[in-house]
Amino acid sequence: MKKIITILFIGLLTISMSAQEKQTEKTQDPNAPMFEFETEVIDYGKIELNADGVRVFKFKNIGKSPLVITKIDSSCGCTVPKKPTDPIMPGETGEIEVKYATNRPGGFSKMITLHSNANEPVKRLRIKGIVIKPESSMVKQKSTVSSK
Repeated sequence: MKKIITILFIGLLTISMSAQEKQTEKTQDPNAPMFEFETEVIDYGKIELNADGVRVFKFKNIGKSPLVITKIDSSCGCTVPKKPTDPIMPGETGEIEVKYATNRPGGFSKMITLHSNANEPVKRLRIKGIVIKPESSMVKQKSTVSSK
């Protein structure tokens, strides 16, 4: 009796697991809008403190219907993205402006998350770089005190 119950339990568990796998599979709409970015990572490189932190992600809608970006989130308040206000028609290009606050020295890597009606509804972009302090105009002079 215990063997039968164990076999039934394992069978039900297997069936429920395969049913969950089928539910998570999504069919892609062939007419859905699609992003094609020139780059998904913008590397600022080394930039000076308080330099211009504005960069632009350029993309094209290679899908068959208008692309609408509903919301853009950033991983911190130091990164301010600006989304297109109008839908991007098929074959047209669009831009997402990102402004990073360059008032803090050090390295950074920030994520920008797009929410849209594209075949990939959540898209992540990244900016990275290093903010450096500008070289001081004062030149260090050798000490005139000697230790004899």
